[in-house]
Amino acid sequence: MADILRAYTKDPNMVDRKIANEMVLVPIRNNVGDLACIYNLNEIGSRIWELIDGVTTVEQMRDKIVEEYEVTPEQAEADIIEFLEHLEQEGAVSPSTVKEDTKSIATNL
Repeated sequence: MADILRAYTKDPNMVDRKIANEMVLVPIRNNVGDLACIYNLNEIGSRIWELIDGVTTVEQMRDKIVEEYEVTPEQAEADIIEFLEHLEQEGAVSPSTVKEDTKSIATNL
């Protein structure tokens, strides 16, 4: 299970494009887009993807999603953790090490 104080980093081999309120993710393998593995994220999934920066923690993502959407903190946290675990299984993200002094930077997102 994801730790709410953990931040995540996007895989540099994952290309993203925002179309309207949705994000399309395409993994790049051997310098070519793997079109068999395209991911289409809805509006909230897209917003979470935008928040993944290697510094912003799950807790901060939760707080931002609660602020921007009509969802309880408990539901937002559970959904974010599930989403991040899925992205991690797919190799789209990996946990990053957040230093205490950089956490305050992400608070102002």
